[in-house]
Amino acid sequence: MNIRMAEAADYAQWLPLWKGYQVFYKAEIGDAVTDLTWARFLDSREPMHCAVAEIDGELVGMVHYIFHRSCWTAGDYVYLQDLFTQPGLRGKGVGRALIEHVYASAEHDHASRVWWLTHESNLQAMQLYDQVADKSGFVQYRKLLG
Repeated sequence: MNIRMAEAADYAQWLPLWKGYQVFYKAEIGDAVTDLTWARFLDSREPMHCAVAEIDGELVGMVHYIFHRSCWTAGDYVYLQDLFTQPGLRGKGVGRALIEHVYASAEHDHASRVWWLTHESNLQAMQLYDQVADKSGFVQYRKLLG
């Protein structure tokens, strides 16, 4: 398995992973936002990144992460926003490798923290998350705008 940054030529293989992630979370993100997101991943001026897991030339997982400032530390935080692996490969180290890639990227750029959210029903993923990170104890509140 190879973990690497996504490249423009990966779009056709990334898109089914992105759509699979949306199906898993019962979300529907429009094509315009998907296209904008992909363009942001490829723009070196953007704080948004996409890494992919590849086995024998096939993309089998992806992780999206975003660097952002914090009022609490000098170093940025890194928000691991989306993590998805092909269902048949779950529990086989793909997700862990993608998380480790985000950790390495954060350390390389002197970030202070990597953090993420998951739904309380995502029990299989939480088995991994409990091994690689600490629960914060915080509860998320949000208000959707426009």
